[in-house]
Amino acid sequence: MKLHIRFYELCWFFLLGAFVYSLLEIVCRGYTHWTMTLTGGTAAVGLYLLHAAAPPKTLLLQCLCGALLITALEFTVGVADNLVMGWNVWDYSSMPLNLYGQICLPFSGLWFLLCIPAFGICSVAAKRFRLPA
Repeated sequence: MKLHIRFYELCWFFLLGAFVYSLLEIVCRGYTHWTMTLTGGTAAVGLYLLHAAAPPKTLLLQCLCGALLITALEFTVGVADNLVMGWNVWDYSSMPLNLYGQICLPFSGLWFLLCIPAFGICSVAAKRFRLPA
């Protein structure tokens, strides 16, 4: 299956994800970190590409894959930011079922739930991007 996604679509989703994720962190934690802004943008692009490639009517499977994608990004950035660089951006050590304090099952569940509206946005945006000029 060949995807016809334009570069500006990916840029739009990167900016949207960077903004929304940073805003969520500021609302929930009171602050964010620049690497989380980049991670949020990267995650949004990944979700958009995942949604574009997924067969129709697979929302739960898409959410599972999306949660795994976001968790993998979070682990990668967490290892780099927190364990290698020592920036202490976050620490899930006190959370149940955590891995090196960088990811944990409760947040993976949250990513699963947040994928539901995210894929709704992906669907609406994909239709808008495909409209004739």
